Amino acid sequence: MSVETVRYQHPKPPERPPLQYGSLTLPSRYLLSPLAGFTNLEFRLIVRELGGMSLGTTDLVNARGLMHGNEGTRSMIETCPEDSPFSVQIFGSEPEIMCQAAQFLETYGVDAIDINMGCPVHRITKGGAGSAMMCQQEETVQLVRQIVESVSVPVTVKMRLGWDDKQITSPDFAAAFESVGVAAVMIHGRTREQGFSGNVNLDGIRKTVEAVKKIPVIGNGDVRSIPDADRMFRETGCHGISIGRGALANPWIFRQLVEWEATGEYGPAGTFLDRLNLLRKQFEYLERRFPTEKAIVRFRKMGHWYLKGMRVRKRMRGDFQQARTREEFEAALALIEQEGPVHGTKDGILPDPHIPVPSGPVERW
Repeated sequence: MSVETVRYQHPKPPERPPLQYGSLTLPSRYLLSPLAGFTNLEFRLIVRELGGMSLGTTDLVNARGLMHGNEGTRSMIETCPEDSPFSVQIFGSEPEIMCQAAQFLETYGVDAIDINMGCPVHRITKGGAGSAMMCQQEETVQLVRQIVESVSVPVTVKMRLGWDDKQITSPDFAAAFESVGVAAVMIHGRTREQGFSGNVNLDGIRKTVEAVKKIPVIGNGDVRSIPDADRMFRETGCHGISIGRGALANPWIFRQLVEWEATGEYGPAGTFLDRLNLLRKQFEYLERRFPTEKAIVRFRKMGHWYLKGMRVRKRMRGDFQQARTREEFEAALALIEQEGPVHGTKDGILPDPHIPVPSGPVERW
């Protein structure tokens, strides 16, 4: 059977009104999560071209670095007309700097500004940003209020359920954020203490949904398939879903979700050859921004995900990572294309790849 004719079925979800971030109407209820090192302009363009994604958000951006004109930080917010609607996620704990960054981004032309309260990484939390903001409710709500009042574009917040199982604070925060004008909240259904271990707490997300009156709550965590998304909707009542690592493993997931929502059917993810074409295209987008040899180095992390999804032999993945010139890059891809996947065929449906996440004590990340 040709992969083009394969269709999967899953009971259609109930119809819902369009997803609104304040005055901004999103084209679908499926968002790309901010993901450090991956949700750059090139990947956002790839996913948009495949279809189904509504809002793309940058990797978390240091508000202080942005205002100091740091070259690396400024490069993280680069966009283009095809990358729309577009949100930038900022982190920091200083109200004045955060407001200045938000105003700068509004002038820059973003469609929305997201405040990071979910990052569990020690280098972020030790300065009082990321998940650490969930330990200071009064100060955090006041900071968010100041940001909302400093700009006219929608301001959203991404957070976790709380710092640990003894401090599940996301419902209280969500209600407070709604009262100060936040347009939406996104909830990763784990605590900071959990990191990425264990399972997402759907009941915790549901309680956050129930804590607000009008603004949308976006569910996040462990959505890798249509059944996962269906369960997230049914058990939490959330208004939209944000996907990070699941999109790295399967960039077609947003298109699949929109097809499922419209018809109760959806097609498969891309084949080995489809993924190889995407890999090449994303690298070409990166090459437009950076010299080739620099682009090759920057692409290594993303290339790893492509090759995992393509079921490429470990040794060949390692050889690809060693490439330093365009010639070596192309030679490695030629050998990969010649051999094909370890499991499956070049033009058939591939097994789902394993999705690794950071492990060990969060304080060491």
